[in-house]
Amino acid sequence: MRYFVTGEQQRKSLLNALVLMFLGYIALLWFSNGMMFFHHMDLTPDSVIAYYLGSEEQFTQPRSYQGMLEVSHFHLFSMGILIVTLTHLMLMTEFSVRLKIRLSSLTYLSALADEAGGWLVRFVDPIFAWFKITAFLLLEFSLAALLVVVIAALIRARIQMRQQSKSS
Repeated sequence: MRYFVTGEQQRKSLLNALVLMFLGYIALLWFSNGMMFFHHMDLTPDSVIAYYLGSEEQFTQPRSYQGMLEVSHFHLFSMGILIVTLTHLMLMTEFSVRLKIRLSSLTYLSALADEAGGWLVRFVDPIFAWFKITAFLLLEFSLAALLVVVIAALIRARIQMRQQSKSS
């Protein structure tokens, strides 16, 4: 990430373009994450409860411990890599330290809460459906904010590169 620290994003248009393409890919991942959530449930506690505890009306079984463990195992790793990558890119921008700390903390906490939410609904109490919905929305918001912050910094750097090349 020396790329941001040394200001290379202002000199290396190809590297800047590659990072922007990566962020576009992550934006698609963000969108598909939302689509997957809404494929299984919606923003009502009843739909979350039915997804995790099963539903006689829909003839669905409760989520199994093993199935949830497999999903959590994958999510904890992949979300960790995604978040560390995005927060690392964000840390190297010119935005305030306060914003960086708050957005990083919100993203990590909401990712953990989103993962824990399903477990809490399934194995503790259905009232945690509200917690699951809130955690999902916070995670989606924080990931989108990270994307916007980093993309804005890269676009600003591209504009500065063009201005510098015109003045040279």
